[in-house]
Amino acid sequence: MEINNKLIAHTDLFNQLILLYRNNKLPNKILLNGNKGIGKFILVNHFLNYIFSKNEEFKYDLKNFIINNNNRSFQLFKKKIHPNIFLIKKNNDKKYIDISQIRDMISFQNRSSFNSNLKFVIIDNLGDLNLNSSNALLKSLEEPSNNVFYILNYNTGSFLLDTIRSRCIEFKLSLNKTIHKIIINENLGEDVYENISKDLLNYYNDPYFTISLINYLNENSLDYSKITIENLIHLIISKGDYNKNKFINDNISFFIELFFY
Repeated sequence: MEINNKLIAHTDLFNQLILLYRNNKLPNKILLNGNKGIGKFILVNHFLNYIFSKNEEFKYDLKNFIINNNNRSFQLFKKKIHPNIFLIKKNNDKKYIDISQIRDMISFQNRSSFNSNLKFVIIDNLGDLNLNSSNALLKSLEEPSNNVFYILNYNTGSFLLDTIRSRCIEFKLSLNKTIHKIIINENLGEDVYENISKDLLNYYNDPYFTISLINYLNENSLDYSKITIENLIHLIISKGDYNKNKFINDNISFFIELFFY
């Protein structure tokens, strides 16, 4: 699980959540609504590390919005074994989040918490729930266990039961072009954003997409400053990466649309 140690976007919301937590007013059912790839999951990681690292070595650097890589809770969360955090993500070999994952979540929330700390259930994308798993989650939201908090990430435009949304306090997230640029350059190197091919730049809709595409081009020794849609499609077809590469597979219809556009 890749986690950005430095929080660049959504720092205002991050501070708002901390203030709610400090004042014992943190909602126990939070819905983070925003486009795919804008850093909702990263925001959750930083917020949880702030909470759980407070009484540990190498606690969260609140002034600079940085997770210390040596922090125990950070390492446990990366390995998906933190005793007070239950993360649900769609398995790569599945089309949806399986109802068995929701049942495991219910078992987790019914167990006693470690050191009597708060427990958090994180669902990385509500749009990956099907109707059965959505209804199972809804029942848990209607009857929450003591000391259990839900943070639910939702990619705008994907499937979501209105009954789930209505039971949560919703926060809407977005990125402006300036923050998008800072994230790209922070992850890939200074001034990368300014040098991306103009044939593609206008179509980048989120930092995750941009970073993944440039990494893909670098892996194939292609110049991201000169690549065209036509050359990209030719590479994808010649290598068969529409079947072998998850990023390409997830976005192949988008690339084809750009080609004909």
